[in-house]
Amino acid sequence: MPANLPPDARKKWAEVEATRNPRERLQRMQEFLSLVPKHKGTAKTCAYVRKQMATLREELEEKKRKKTGKSAFKLFLEKEGAAQIALIGVTKAGKSSLLAAVTNAKVEISPNPYTTRELVPGTLAYKDIQFQIIEAPALREGSAEGRSWGLKTLATARNADGVVLVVDLSQNPVDQLSLIVNEMEKARILISKPKARVEIERRHMGAGLRIIVVGKLVDCTFKEVEELLKRYRVPDGVVKVSGEATLNDVEDAIFESTVYKPAVIVANKTDVKGADANLKLLEAYVDNILPIIAISCKTREGLARLGDVLFETLDIIRIYTKEPNEKVFSKKPFTLKKGATVYDLAKSIHSDFSKKFSFAKVWARRLVFSPQKVGSTFSLEDGDVVEIHVR
Repeated sequence: MPANLPPDARKKWAEVEATRNPRERLQRMQEFLSLVPKHKGTAKTCAYVRKQMATLREELEEKKRKKTGKSAFKLFLEKEGAAQIALIGVTKAGKSSLLAAVTNAKVEISPNPYTTRELVPGTLAYKDIQFQIIEAPALREGSAEGRSWGLKTLATARNADGVVLVVDLSQNPVDQLSLIVNEMEKARILISKPKARVEIERRHMGAGLRIIVVGKLVDCTFKEVEELLKRYRVPDGVVKVSGEATLNDVEDAIFESTVYKPAVIVANKTDVKGADANLKLLEAYVDNILPIIAISCKTREGLARLGDVLFETLDIIRIYTKEPNEKVFSKKPFTLKKGATVYDLAKSIHSDFSKKFSFAKVWARRLVFSPQKVGSTFSLEDGDVVEIHVR
């Protein structure tokens, strides 16, 4: 997405970054937009800035609500359980019905559109772990720019570990999915792994600029990245680049980092007339890129599959621990990402465990002998039992 921003626009954005007062920052953003040439290459950049402006307006309104004692605004909920999953969809797709069907949540189910205005959490028990499922307000066209409760929904999706995209099989599911994905992409939330990921962590003045590349820069050099950042008045910080990144990817990250969220599509209302044809339409459109679970909250068809598909899609593993000289291992596992090592487990248990790590013993079916004495770089798999020894 080539931004092709002129020097005066870059200078104005540097002023935005230097401004801390919300009202003044909002004004600088408006001035920035007036300096950006309007063409296809700048459309997404303008959308990102408008979304940030909408967020600032929400924050200013929230301050007013606090003064009057009417504050109830939450952009996201604290994470609980093995993973937090956001239910995202258009109105009347069945998000509330799904939450009520698979969790312990007390949900208001109404025939009226846009009933859900606050985040509603529930807990889905899966084997010996729990998923926190959060229903978010419905998306609509313009949500990424602040329409209705769109910012709250998209902030929830950005904060979550994964998303469930709920579509209604009584209507055209492709249109619904396209709207959802489009609004998420405007908010820089992707459901397919991007070729490149650029993270910019600004540091205090005088810290200098450090560029870390895990992968490669496609159409630019370290020097050009450094010059670009300095033009935007980002002289101090750490820039982490993974995958195959272009200079435009780096420029995009100056405005807002792109995040990837594992996604599952839940196609609801298999019990209605025309659902089979619409499901085939959806399957052809998705083309096996994302898993699809066909369900009916009314008949409970397909609901039992949700836990299995979430567990697989999120790429998590359960690791059980055992204390030295104890015969019984813990019943409550730690959840880590696939590819995690003994060191990652030690760090999850306590920071001292990783610092004072000596060795570990691992019990696993795949090992010829159990327990096996291993080091911190030993790769773990689902179901392993680990006993950590520290110095």
